[in-house]
This record gives sequence, structure tokens and C-alpha cells, in this order.
Amino acid sequence: MITLEPLGRDGYDRVAHIAVTPQQEPFCGTIAGHFQADEPGCDFHLIARDGRPVGFFKIDRAYAARYDFAAPDELGLRGVMVDAREQGKGSGKAAMRALGPYVARRYPQARALVLTVNEANPLARAVYLAAGFRDTGALHHGGQIGPQHILRLPLRG
Repeated sequence: MITLEPLGRDGYDRVAHIAVTPQQEPFCGTIAGHFQADEPGCDFHLIARDGRPVGFFKIDRAYAARYDFAAPDELGLRGVMVDAREQGKGSGKAAMRALGPYVARRYPQARALVLTVNEANPLARAVYLAAGFRDTGALHHGGQIGPQHILRLPLRG
């Protein structure tokens, strides 16, 4: 069973083993990099399968201040990663399906969750779309690897 839960800044040891393939790293970063980054407004969360951490993501409460395509009542989803040994088992898909209700409960003030996904990462885009994210039709050109689709998941009406 896949569950999502908050992860404190002191929880590095719980997720230090999580690593994506070298080809995926430019899109989502590394666990060490996320913990080393000084990003006020970012909350860490883990993805667990049967109680065992298999993935990680950040909710960025300051996303609208960082990106002009996000509204003040929208949160950002960043740094999503599922351990390479766990990929292909449905964990990422299940986590993204659980994400909307999870975020809506934890952040009741938020109207939507926004993310960017690189054009060069069509598999991730497909997972997000299958989980209910909607492609806005706009592209963000501020990424390091090229244009990124802007996707939005409504959290409340």
C-alpha cells in the first residue's frame, strides 16, 4: 500500500537511500541536494510502500513568489522522485493519485497544485496527467534542460 507523509528536515536518514537513474537526476535532483538547498517555504514529504520509504517530493508554499505562472493561493510540487529500484511497480502512479487529497488535507488554504515537467520527460508528464493534473497549454522556459509544460491540479472548487 502506498502512503504519503510529511518528512521533517531531520529525516534525511529515512530517505537517503532513494536515488533515481542518472538520466532522471537532471529533472528531479538528488535527496542530498534537496536537503542541502536553503529553500524557505518548501516542505518535504515521503512516499512509502508498506511503511518503507520509496520516494520523495517537496511542496513549495512559496511557489507563486518564485514563478509568475502560479497564483498566490497555489502550491508548487517539486523534486518528485521514486527510487530506481521501485520504478515500474506502480508506486509513482499510486502516489500521484493520492497526492491531491493528501495535499488538500494538509494545506486547506491552497486552491491548486502546480508543477512543471520537462518536454524531454514524457513519461513523467503522462503520470501527472493520469493523476488528474491538467496541462495549461503554456510552457515555462526558465528550466535548465529546456521548455517545461505547466500542469495544474485543482484541490478545491
